[in-house]
Amino acid sequence: MKTKLFQSSDEQLVSLYIKGQESALDVLITRYQQKIFSYIMMVVRDKDLAEDLFQDTFIKVINTLRLGNYREEGKFNQWIMRITRNLIIDHFRKSQKMSFVDNSNENGSFFDNFSEPTHSIEQIMITEQIHDTLRSLIKLLPEKQQEVLIMRLYQDMSFKEIADLTNVSINTALGRMRYAILNLRKMVEEKNIILTY
Repeated sequence: MKTKLFQSSDEQLVSLYIKGQESALDVLITRYQQKIFSYIMMVVRDKDLAEDLFQDTFIKVINTLRLGNYREEGKFNQWIMRITRNLIIDHFRKSQKMSFVDNSNENGSFFDNFSEPTHSIEQIMITEQIHDTLRSLIKLLPEKQQEVLIMRLYQDMSFKEIADLTNVSINTALGRMRYAILNLRKMVEEKNIILTY
């Protein structure tokens, strides 16, 4: 029975859970827990806070499903990511600090020289320093550009998924990514930062 559940689509699992089959929710949580927790961690960079927000996400999912307020207007994946994103935004609004962090690139070329894992301790330290430098630069980007970078690089989301999640057109999402990369390049040049080994 459990094997059959794991082969079910998200929509089938939601339907089964609404009809009272608790194990269907377990499968949904298992299916999305790594993606959601990774996304939260990349944004908040605090394990305890990430765990709280992760739990809040699934509590909201459970309550919405139990109350019969879930509407199949798109994919379950996009719906749960939207809940997660909104909870993170609410948290930062309450804390009066909104800071999305991380990095990406529309073509891959900007980060190619250090994206591959390295083996020597020296190279690992240099790689960590480069990523720390980039994170600090990315904090200087406009919030919406930071957000697209996180979704694209760490969530491996398509621009269509990013557009759906943030309620903008695909062109707008692409534009935000393009400007984020251009702004990063400009900051790197202005500050004479070296992003190579």
